[in-house]
Amino acid sequence: MRRNPISDVIDTETPSVARMYDWLLGGVDNYASDRAACDDLLAIAPSSKALALNNRAFLRRVVRILAQEEGIRQFIDHGSGLPTQDNVHEVAQRVDDSSKIVYVDNDPMVLAHGRSRLDQNDRVTVLDMDMRDTDAIFDAAHAAGFQQDKPTAALFVSVAHCLKDDDVQPMLDRVKAKLAPGSFLVICQLVSDRADVRNRVTALMSKATHDNWGRVREKKDVRGYFAGLTILTPGLCDVTAWRPDSQVVPRSGEDWVEWGGVGRLGNA
Repeated sequence: MRRNPISDVIDTETPSVARMYDWLLGGVDNYASDRAACDDLLAIAPSSKALALNNRAFLRRVVRILAQEEGIRQFIDHGSGLPTQDNVHEVAQRVDDSSKIVYVDNDPMVLAHGRSRLDQNDRVTVLDMDMRDTDAIFDAAHAAGFQQDKPTAALFVSVAHCLKDDDVQPMLDRVKAKLAPGSFLVICQLVSDRADVRNRVTALMSKATHDNWGRVREKKDVRGYFAGLTILTPGLCDVTAWRPDSQVVPRSGEDWVEWGGVGRLGNA
């Protein structure tokens, strides 16, 4: 596994989106501040834990399908979060051991755990970078053996809502410009049809993370992310409905969902 330095210390007093997500998935790599923020979140959106579990299952399905059916052997996981079971490289390399994966995150705890638990082979790279640093990410991916002329899957799974409006579309446009024809963008984020849920969750997360967050959006916002892409069947949807292959975790209500899909760039 290739490495670069961790730049920050772990702040245990301020909730981290990655550690909150870890707790919602049943993990133990979190602190009291994260658990308290999750309790506040569940009070607003009780289905949040089931949503997180179903979203992780979506990520595993997407990676497996892109590897098996589309022949993708290069994956960049933006905002990868804390390692859990069936990480991207494990799913992809079960299909083809030569698959290369780059994980991108700038949360120091994610990086520390990633480097201790993802260090399985030299086709896995963990980068200490902001997901918006597109040029640096792609430079590092190429240094790690990614081929510029080969299709790549750029994953933005449950991370766009962590960014401000002015950051999301420009970042995705930069990534599209870097990808070879036949590449894929996988994008989903939290959306709600209810303005009160959007506003309350956004206010909660912004306060908890010291404004290190974006917002819960609407479906129309996510549709804009896929401009110029050919959207794979079944289209943009609640990720639990994207080619399900097992039973989803039951949810209490539809207060919010992870919504998005997979888009192809140009022709292979």
